Amino acid sequence: MIDSHIHADTRPFEDFELMAVSGIEGALTCAHDPLEMTSSDVVMAHFRRLLTVDPERAARNGLKLYTALGIHPRAIPRDPERVIEKLPDLLKNPSVVAVGEVGLDSGSEIEKDVFKSQLKVAEELGYPVIVHTPRRGKADVTPQIMDVIDGTIDESMVVVEHVNMEVLPELVETECMLGLTVQPEKLTPEEAVEILREYGTERFVLNSDMSSAPSDPLSVPRTVQRMKMEGFSRSDIRRVSDGNIRDLLKISPI
Repeated sequence: MIDSHIHADTRPFEDFELMAVSGIEGALTCAHDPLEMTSSDVVMAHFRRLLTVDPERAARNGLKLYTALGIHPRAIPRDPERVIEKLPDLLKNPSVVAVGEVGLDSGSEIEKDVFKSQLKVAEELGYPVIVHTPRRGKADVTPQIMDVIDGTIDESMVVVEHVNMEVLPELVETECMLGLTVQPEKLTPEEAVEILREYGTERFVLNSDMSSAPSDPLSVPRTVQRMKMEGFSRSDIRRVSDGNIRDLLKISPI
């Protein structure tokens, strides 16, 4: 299993052991907004931690940590162009497999400009993108996200995260991968399984999005267990809990 979206810098050492002993082999940690990102220097310090401290903490527990880097829409500094200029070099780090977490939160013009600039970097260099959708106003902001994606990057290179029944009918018509976030304030394992039963497993990935918000580091294995209990095939379970994200990020089995 792979937890396809976490924020490792906000979690205690013990969570990585808990994930590993539950059968999770790897996780993708994404850049986000753990501090007030007032300047590019703060964003770059955040990136350095994601590339150094957290992979070592995870590895000490037998968990392989992959990294996505980008300016989160709630973490736009006053000088975002400095970060975007450095992004191509940052992506060369061996642990970096995607651009993210990027996207829109309020849908402001500055968010759209920063989002589009990062999508262009990802498209030019051939990196997949982890895209944030907001907790509030999801139905209004998600179409704006797709408007920015369209014409900027191939949809098949994008994971649209934190999807729910509010936006799924439109998103299943796209070619994007869709992230089901199983978290106390987002989806329950039962709700995720209901979505997978209705829409199939070909285009979905599971994640906990564990952060400083209420989180469950075992949400992916809990959802996998629920799928087993409800009779999903082994291939369907593997697809959403491992195979789809490996294929997109081009990472080999551990």
